[in-house]
Amino acid sequence: MTSDRSSDGSRSFTWLERIGQMLGGEPRDKEQLLELLKDAKERELLDMDALSMIEGVLQVSDLRVRDIMIPRAEMVCLRRDDSLEKILEIAIKSAHSRFPVTGDDKGEVVGILLAKDLLPFCRDHGGRAFNIRDLLRSAVFVPESKRLNVLLKEFRASRNHMAIVIDEYGSAAGLVTIEDVLEQIVGEIDDEHDYDEGPGIFRRGKNEFSAKARTTIEDFNDYFGSDFSDEEFDTIGGLIVNALGHLPQRGEMVELGRFRFTVLRADSRRVHLVSVAALEPDDEVLEARD
Repeated sequence: MTSDRSSDGSRSFTWLERIGQMLGGEPRDKEQLLELLKDAKERELLDMDALSMIEGVLQVSDLRVRDIMIPRAEMVCLRRDDSLEKILEIAIKSAHSRFPVTGDDKGEVVGILLAKDLLPFCRDHGGRAFNIRDLLRSAVFVPESKRLNVLLKEFRASRNHMAIVIDEYGSAAGLVTIEDVLEQIVGEIDDEHDYDEGPGIFRRGKNEFSAKARTTIEDFNDYFGSDFSDEEFDTIGGLIVNALGHLPQRGEMVELGRFRFTVLRADSRRVHLVSVAALEPDDEVLEARD
């Protein structure tokens, strides 16, 4: 590990060295740093929440947008030619604050509509004509491969809260919000509407999916037509932890039935997000999810 010299010639320390000095060691990589942090937690120098957030910060630089994005099939969108009545109906039902607005198909995002911009049209303003094009804000587009730490910096700099994720052909593949990124650090941010968001399983490719670890086994079975037992465990995260025999770290993998599960995000307390690969896909079941 290298260190720099300050302007007066004295030695300056890297952040890893400084943390190591404070905790009683000098980590050579992230794995050793995490071990020092866990030891600090055992010595009550850190509490569990602080340790979990530090782990999340370290993991953010390893994750890419494709790992956490909401796929196009799950996006709540408005169409450029929708009537005001239909737009208000969708906005009220979903309770979202931002909506991608599409053109002729869902892969063509022409802008973003903020729900608050609809408020003047909820009352009679002298017959004010509604034209969604007058309310559209520019959409921010990011590639699937962008790292989350870079995206977070861009969100902060631009003050945008949502970005449209595009594939290699320039078509919308999904969306990602600043809340999605922050959840990788602080854990799930639940609000009063989250219970309506479904089982939390999202398609990422032909036979590739992402699933929140708290997805119930019943919901997982309903989605994939699988038959995992929920007698001992309620969630897919519990099933994975039991199969591995320990609380897994990011990147650990296990095959259960006709699925391969890979941990995408986990901290010292629980698994948060997993990748699901169908090893022997049931075409009828999976095609129904497109």
